[in-house]
Amino acid sequence: MRALRLGLNVDHVATLRNARGGLHPDPVAAAELAIACGVDGITAHLREDRRHIRDADLRRLRALPAPLNMEMAATEEMVAIACALRPHAACLVPERRAEVTTEGGLDAAGQSEALRPAIARLSAAGIRVSLFVDPDPAQLAAAAALGAPVVELHTGAYANGRAGERERLAAAARHAASLGLECHAGHGLNFDNVGPIAALPGVRELNIGHFLIGQAVFDGLGPVLARMRALMDAAREGGH
Repeated sequence: MRALRLGLNVDHVATLRNARGGLHPDPVAAAELAIACGVDGITAHLREDRRHIRDADLRRLRALPAPLNMEMAATEEMVAIACALRPHAACLVPERRAEVTTEGGLDAAGQSEALRPAIARLSAAGIRVSLFVDPDPAQLAAAAALGAPVVELHTGAYANGRAGERERLAAAARHAASLGLECHAGHGLNFDNVGPIAALPGVRELNIGHFLIGQAVFDGLGPVLARMRALMDAAREGGH
């Protein structure tokens, strides 16, 4: 198993498909190509309004020979769907109807009582639960207390250039390890900014979607994934 895994989010292949209707481009075909190119897993976010990924997409993605990470809000509807589908992992994220993309991390500390039954049900179904959180010690402590084995650190502020954010992420990755949590990261990562995050030894997985799908319009999905993989490996090996 790689020291640093790459997960591809295929949501925006579905966004493009849904803009015109019909079946093309198919997010499942994109996932199949990505798997053939060596990606370590596939992420898909089933939203309440089904603006991109649809229920049928998830069922087809679940049948592919790579781990499926289902991003989802901790609602009764989504928990029931996940428990029936049984993806490899479920990443709980905040979700607001009007947002263009997920904005900020989940408030695990403030919403622990609401999250606890969802995490318990998903875990009982054999699904590995992760919480998408800001790199904040209180959120990491809440995730550990709730029994989630994984946290995914929100890298949006880092990607937007906020000063000191890389150091904050590094400290959060170390703190997560001290709490026994596996640490992932994602949001806004691209060729130019992935290196400092990939270099963090405590981070085990990066989940990237919008940039990779967008860049694939120009360069093709295979070459884009290969370049991202090479940048990640170079950073992890000390080449960054």
